[in-house]
Amino acid sequence: MKKNYDTVWGNALKIIQDNVSIQSFKTWFEPIIPVALKENVITIQVPSQFFYEWLEEHYVDLLRKTIQRELGPEARLEYRIVVENSNPTSGPFTIEYPNYNTGSNDNPDTSIPLVVGKNIMNPFIIPGLKKINIDPQLNSNYQFENFIEGDCNRLARSAGYAVAQKPSGTAFNPLVIWGGVGLGKTHLAQAIGSEIKKTFNGKTVLYVSSEKFTNQFIDAIKNNAVNDFVHFYQLIDVLIVDDIQFFANKQKTQDIFFHIFNHLHQNGKQLILTSDRPPRDLEGMEERLLSRFKWGLSADVQTPDFETRIAILEKKMYSDGIELPKEVVEFVAYNINTNIRELEGALISLLAQSSLNKKEIDLELAKKIIKNFVKSVSREVSIDYIQKTVCEYFNVPLDKLKEKTRKRAIVQARQLSMYLAKNFTKNSLKIIGKHFGGRDHSTVIHSCQAIQNLLDTDIDFKDNVEDIQKKIQMNIG
Repeated sequence: MKKNYDTVWGNALKIIQDNVSIQSFKTWFEPIIPVALKENVITIQVPSQFFYEWLEEHYVDLLRKTIQRELGPEARLEYRIVVENSNPTSGPFTIEYPNYNTGSNDNPDTSIPLVVGKNIMNPFIIPGLKKINIDPQLNSNYQFENFIEGDCNRLARSAGYAVAQKPSGTAFNPLVIWGGVGLGKTHLAQAIGSEIKKTFNGKTVLYVSSEKFTNQFIDAIKNNAVNDFVHFYQLIDVLIVDDIQFFANKQKTQDIFFHIFNHLHQNGKQLILTSDRPPRDLEGMEERLLSRFKWGLSADVQTPDFETRIAILEKKMYSDGIELPKEVVEFVAYNINTNIRELEGALISLLAQSSLNKKEIDLELAKKIIKNFVKSVSREVSIDYIQKTVCEYFNVPLDKLKEKTRKRAIVQARQLSMYLAKNFTKNSLKIIGKHFGGRDHSTVIHSCQAIQNLLDTDIDFKDNVEDIQKKIQMNIG
């Protein structure tokens, strides 16, 4: 007796119903309509693209086994997807899952065609307002030109620039930029987006914070517009999502982002993500999502060193058309050493106080303002500043301190810098050695002992060291 599609699908549903929860069956299987059966190929109609992707992600093995039980080991399944919100003359379209018989439920090479209507709802604009172009939501102040490069961010900046020159054409997809608060992650991520918009005018770029994404998704659920939400994000060529750590423990948000991520990645679109920690340390995240975050490159941005902090302040001063005494810039740079945001905030506070009180900006005013700004200025000078002070005093190139040269003047400057770092900072011997080209703690101990011996036997050297110590104490006092 020849089977028809209603009978085959009805028998399959009986098996499926015994293997899933009642709620899952009502949500994901009852809306399916069988529409055709030709030899060993059955075609079913599903309400949307998202519906199709969900079935293939969560129930592909169950579907495969039940269809094969009814139609034999060579059975295949085709989907007819109803295109919502589209032109009334556009009917549903049919696709076949290419590797259905593999039994795989995770096929990153499968590319799903996207057909959406012109009236899809844009979650970034007020409902009812029509907008053809998607606003990238980028801050025009965040550009590569004003992103200061240093050892702290060189890898991330280089990778970001490579992505900007060839979006989705590098191995850095996704590009995950991670680091602490205020270190420039958002700046760099948006700079990539801005550069892409300049170079590739036809590409659709979008920046969104994880919080906004989540709130949009919640609104979409309330308004019964989840498919519109998904389809909107599937239109994006370059998607930048800020602070993905806030997706933690939000199961439904992670599910929806997983499908959006998969669709974009499979279709050659670029993803740029930022986080306050590397993907491996993200908690409350689904493993399948974490594995995708690790597909590309994870690049960190660290706390800027002394020289980079000075460069950041000088760049800010230049762009604002202001000048400050060198000693003031250095004082701000080594006292505000936590992040770039606080560094720029301290400069703004200093300028504001100078303008309001009509006082010239000098070291005394800087000490007063910075102390109030950070509540308590650190009494501990940085190793970077000590190195710089010693090198300037003895007229030795700063970069030579980290090299393996045996020139007496450089060796002595290096040893003295280690000695002063041990006395003026709370850093361990290991950390001090790291600042001098990765030397170990025994080298630091030896250097401190050598300097102490010189202080005990060489009066001129002792006077020089006292001068340097006064200079350091003056600037941190």
